[in-house]
Amino acid sequence: MSKPELKVTVFSDYICPYCYVGDARLNRLRTCFELKVNWCFLEIHPETSPQGEPVSSLNYPAETWKRMMATLRQMADEENLVLGEHNFTTNSRSALLLAEAAKAVDPAVFYRLHARLFEAFFSAGMNIGDRDCLHSLALEAGMTESQIGSAWQDEAVAKQLQHYLQAAQQLRVRATPTFFIGKRRLDGAVPVDQLVQAAQAVH
Repeated sequence: MSKPELKVTVFSDYICPYCYVGDARLNRLRTCFELKVNWCFLEIHPETSPQGEPVSSLNYPAETWKRMMATLRQMADEENLVLGEHNFTTNSRSALLLAEAAKAVDPAVFYRLHARLFEAFFSAGMNIGDRDCLHSLALEAGMTESQIGSAWQDEAVAKQLQHYLQAAQQLRVRATPTFFIGKRRLDGAVPVDQLVQAAQAVH
């Protein structure tokens, strides 16, 4: 028996830890639905250097950061995600351009890269702002040298990121991840049951 199709729009960034959790929670819907996801990539910290910076550069108060990390680790444990020591951040633009270009290559290639970008940054502590690092991840995912190069040179890919930014502004997206399922909008890495309820309301 075929599963019903479910269209979902997600605003997300690969350096957002809640997006890592949100992606895992969204994937749980695949047991009941044929997901068709429109990934809208947002660069949440464009001011950050691709060489990487300590998380202190994000200017969160120490106690706030401590609480956030405790909550995040609990959420990651619930989804069986490996979360390394989150002690640096980086610029995500090159990673987002690469992922956007991978969509046009093949869905399987895109989703391999999609998973590896999250895992590389949050589990392995790799700097996904570094293009040499991204180059290796893209090759592993099945992209060719020319496809990788065009991701960072093709103006159409960059324009697509600008389109997502404009859409986010129009929709007043203030958090990543933000999910749109049918008429429902869900801000943040919401519990799975909220995603399920939104999905069931569509069908």
